Amino acid sequence: MTTVVLMGPPGAGKGTHADMLAEQAAVPAISTGDIFRAQVAAGTDLGRRAQQYLDSGAYVPDDVTIAMVRERLAEDDARPGFLLDGYPRTLEQAAVLDELLTTQERRLDAVVVLRVDQEVLVRRLLRRAEIEHRSDDTEDVIRRRLKVYADHTVPLIELYGDRGLVHEVDGDGEVAEVRQRVLQVAYRLTLAERPIPGL
Repeated sequence: MTTVVLMGPPGAGKGTHADMLAEQAAVPAISTGDIFRAQVAAGTDLGRRAQQYLDSGAYVPDDVTIAMVRERLAEDDARPGFLLDGYPRTLEQAAVLDELLTTQERRLDAVVVLRVDQEVLVRRLLRRAEIEHRSDDTEDVIRRRLKVYADHTVPLIELYGDRGLVHEVDGDGEVAEVRQRVLQVAYRLTLAERPIPGL
């Protein structure tokens, strides 16, 4: 089984690289952002609760996030393993993930962390907002989201670092450059069952 957490601040490119990492590991990429948006689009109770926090740039409360993730990880395609993008984001969520993995008799194999300078992130997200017309990507909201990440999620890097699980990747540069760095980490972790082109 392969279980990987992909971490990084908003705009670091987690979604872009999560799919590629998951493909190499032959497991589904599970994004909390995608889960939230699907629940919002479906008009579920959890989705309505999540929407107000997404629009303000705050983290969706742990109880809502945990309920959604538990539901998703119970699906059949996640049985061989999974790559989590955007979860856990708090120490409480990390504790729940530990509990869930223990119950399923598996363990977390690696935590890949994308590092990008804050001002680069702000520019990226503002550009994305223009292209995608995203209501949650104003500059004030972006900076609030980055602060929330620093306050609540960065401590997880120390937690997982103490367990020897963290593998950091420079997330600045062109997509192809960053992709190659992520692939190098995938190779070192032996996530791929076949040779990776270009390495």
